[in-house]
Amino acid sequence: MSFSNLGLSEPLLKAIKDQGYNTPTPIQLQAIPTVIEGKDVLAAAQTGTGKTAGFTLPLLERLTQTHPKMQKKQIRVLVLTPTRELAAQVAESIKTYGKYMQYSSTVIFGGVGVNPQLATLRKGVDIVIATPGRLLDIASQKGIDFSALECLVLDEADRMLDMGFIHDIKKLMKLMPKKRQTLLFSATFSNDIKKLASGLLISPVLIEVARQNTTAEQISQVVHYVDKSRKRELLSQLIKTNDWRQVLVFTRTKHGANKLTKQLIDYGITAAAIHGNKSQGARTKALASFKANEIRVLVATDIAARGIDIDQLPHVVNYELPNVPEDYVHRIGRTGRAGMSGEAVSLVCVDEHKLLFDIEKFIKAEIKKVHLEAFTPDPSIQAEPIQNGRGGGQKRGAGNNSRNRSRNSRSRNDKNKNDSTKSEKTQTNRSKKPENRAAAQIGSKIQEKLNKLEKRDNDNYNKRNK
Repeated sequence: MSFSNLGLSEPLLKAIKDQGYNTPTPIQLQAIPTVIEGKDVLAAAQTGTGKTAGFTLPLLERLTQTHPKMQKKQIRVLVLTPTRELAAQVAESIKTYGKYMQYSSTVIFGGVGVNPQLATLRKGVDIVIATPGRLLDIASQKGIDFSALECLVLDEADRMLDMGFIHDIKKLMKLMPKKRQTLLFSATFSNDIKKLASGLLISPVLIEVARQNTTAEQISQVVHYVDKSRKRELLSQLIKTNDWRQVLVFTRTKHGANKLTKQLIDYGITAAAIHGNKSQGARTKALASFKANEIRVLVATDIAARGIDIDQLPHVVNYELPNVPEDYVHRIGRTGRAGMSGEAVSLVCVDEHKLLFDIEKFIKAEIKKVHLEAFTPDPSIQAEPIQNGRGGGQKRGAGNNSRNRSRNSRSRNDKNKNDSTKSEKTQTNRSKKPENRAAAQIGSKIQEKLNKLEKRDNDNYNKRNK
């Protein structure tokens, strides 16, 4: 089966040929004709299997089928993504495949000025790729009109749920016409995703091209047990000894990413960090430098687990295992893309044994353990609890956590008030005691004087009577 059999027009086929692609991947084979037919789709595929092209190609094809008169601020297609990097990747895919077509598109996300985005939307745009937060801000300013929306795409929907975007998404849904095509693409099918789909999609076509929660077969997975204090040393040795030229390294926290980046640079390895606290300019520059092989190591939090599409990326390292097993799948999915082979290495300390167990249970496979004698862990070191959550994203149930924090805050305030009241009473009681003792002493002296006066008067009275 070739792309020419999927109902795509000549401009798209020419652009595909320019990229050197001849045969569609399984997800593209099933999704492209279904989307062109205008049906709702609920699709899941392993990351790196070409699902972005699985919806961008048919969406571009559908744009050629109708030519509505666009009004100011109106859009025809909206693609929602969880991260800025993924939004940029989708925009690049649309630009690549639509280069021989007439259409307009724009990317909307935070971290950059909103005024240029509002100015672009004012003209009316065919395709908008956006993150939910910034788009909702613009919608609240009446900077966008959804009345002409033909198709909505939720890309990496499971990640959007994990990051707490569900409330933003629901608010945006209320602004959109009910009659529209909706596509929900994800790397995994969870019960939460199916529940979300039941409320958004109408009689969707279900597409699942790989066993649930699996990792790509072409990715070689290895675990090295090592003490936490020696992880940096082991990573540096692996990079230099094996002459790794392009390595994507994942840490659990933003602080950890910055610290490791500095340590690698000090060790003579070119590196840059990318995470949520970095400005959009810094993130874009770091990613561009990494893709251009100007730096050897890109250190990232889970914000980059999806949305980074690097041709033939050979190595991914889990410097710290993720707290959520699904994130392991997405992290290592940055390598082994488009049928290429890749290597995923995890550095696991004693604190992370439970996380490794959960990951192997999730992917239904045991990861190969490689013993490096020079880095044999110290058996006397005891496991310590891992305090930090995901780096670069809001945790699942963040709304409830927020309410709990608010409730706990109120409890603490009430406790503080009670403690304050008790303290005031204690201070009052303490201050009263010295005042009562003084009063008693003064009263006693006065009483003594009165008694003396009374005795003197009595004595004088008796003398006079005698």
